[in-house]
Amino acid sequence: LTLAVVLPRRNLTYPWAWPRVGPAVSLAAAAVNSRRDLLPGFTVRWVFGDSEDRHGVCSEMAAPLVAVDLWLAHRPAAFLGPGCVYSAAPVARFTGHWQLPLVTAGAEAHGFDDKSEEFGLTTRAGPSHRKLGELGVQLHRRFNWTRRALLVYWDEAAGDRPYYFAAEGLYMQLPTLRNLTVMDVVFRDGGNFSFIIQEIKAKGR
Repeated sequence: LTLAVVLPRRNLTYPWAWPRVGPAVSLAAAAVNSRRDLLPGFTVRWVFGDSEDRHGVCSEMAAPLVAVDLWLAHRPAAFLGPGCVYSAAPVARFTGHWQLPLVTAGAEAHGFDDKSEEFGLTTRAGPSHRKLGELGVQLHRRFNWTRRALLVYWDEAAGDRPYYFAAEGLYMQLPTLRNLTVMDVVFRDGGNFSFIIQEIKAKGR
């Protein structure tokens, strides 16, 4: 029984990097294999594919290519990872097409909540930004914030955009409160902070 692991090989800035997760995968496989009553007639093994590009960051190109290679060569029963949003999305679409489960500690973006089609076999073991949005809704109800919400966040249209996707969870959930206006202000390195402050003053009232 083969488990395909698609994770960053070296970059320890990711909590799901292989040097962090690899020992747990090895221990889990050994523990399952030592219990013949868990999967009688099967031996769990894993194969690894690197989701990093040549710069050492999560890649939406490398991850799906590696996933396809692993599927063709090993016919795994399930996938572990990727964790990064832009890497996980195409791999999850492939695993859904292959009717294989994908388990990830990442993929926090709101879009992965849609289990009706492409992400139906994706299981997230970590936190999701939808839950952050639901927390925002509960805070608004608790403190009777009923008119306006302003989301201010930093964003670079590169990498995994963690702040963008965190804000997205709030942006998608807060409108479930009736008559609440939700607006956003984005800023970037080198941005005009005087303009941002004026935007906050104008939109936050």
